[in-house]
Amino acid sequence: MTDRSELLIDATELHAELRREAALAPGAARTRVLDVRWTLPQPDGRPAYLAGHIPGAVYVDLETELSEHGPATAGRHPLPSPEALTASARRWGLHPGDRVVAYDGGGNLSSARLWWLLRDAGVADVRLLDGALPAWVAAGLPLETGDVSPEPGTLSPGAGSMPRIELSDVAGFARDHALLDARAAERYAGVEEPIDPRAGHVPGARSLPTGGNLDAEGRFLPAAVLRARFASVGAGESPGEPVGAYCGSGITASHTVFALALAGIDGTLFPGSWSQWANHPELPVATGETP
Repeated sequence: MTDRSELLIDATELHAELRREAALAPGAARTRVLDVRWTLPQPDGRPAYLAGHIPGAVYVDLETELSEHGPATAGRHPLPSPEALTASARRWGLHPGDRVVAYDGGGNLSSARLWWLLRDAGVADVRLLDGALPAWVAAGLPLETGDVSPEPGTLSPGAGSMPRIELSDVAGFARDHALLDARAAERYAGVEEPIDPRAGHVPGARSLPTGGNLDAEGRFLPAAVLRARFASVGAGESPGEPVGAYCGSGITASHTVFALALAGIDGTLFPGSWSQWANHPELPVATGETP
């Protein structure tokens, strides 16, 4: 089972790590901090970043750097191409051997997308700041204002290290395995759908809103509690059993895949998520509170 410290770092540990590395020679592998502030109501997180961020953190634009955009049939946030991710990683100043810590404005609901993409690209050491920026502020640690523009990096990330579900395989996966719907319960049930063209869920998918992975302070629950949460919907009960996750457009589903990793369960992402499924009128839709 993956050790929690391989996936998460707390604010005081990160602060100490950055202070130790301050004396490293130029070019040495180090911890690179990336700020992925984004929410659905406020997708442009740059103003908040400029107003205050962890010292040295580089802003990552989820809309343009962690997503590509095309026809609606591809979903709202398709994965970036390997070439686009390489260009972004170099803009962020990433080099081979660097360690990465990502955070956002609360809960790591958006920064988990960066974790998934870098792990998929073969970057070995990627962690989330547990509790995200609020935990750093609560610890009394300093913020800096303005932009950070590092020297370009040299990282050449790959692709395909993390399992994923293509649209054509989703129905069969939901029939044979646990497919978790990480959206709010109201959207799963089809009671409301504020964004996508059809309301409901993938037939056979099981509702497990991603916010339940966190405690009241926005920190991830202990592994044992997460395992029990997944088991409550019949997911991850047998070693090696595939567990899939989707959300509205593949962003917060990455958070569920991260929580599965904390629980010692291998998660599989459906990147297109509901926004892709709902834009294919030939695909069936289920409604109600059950699969």
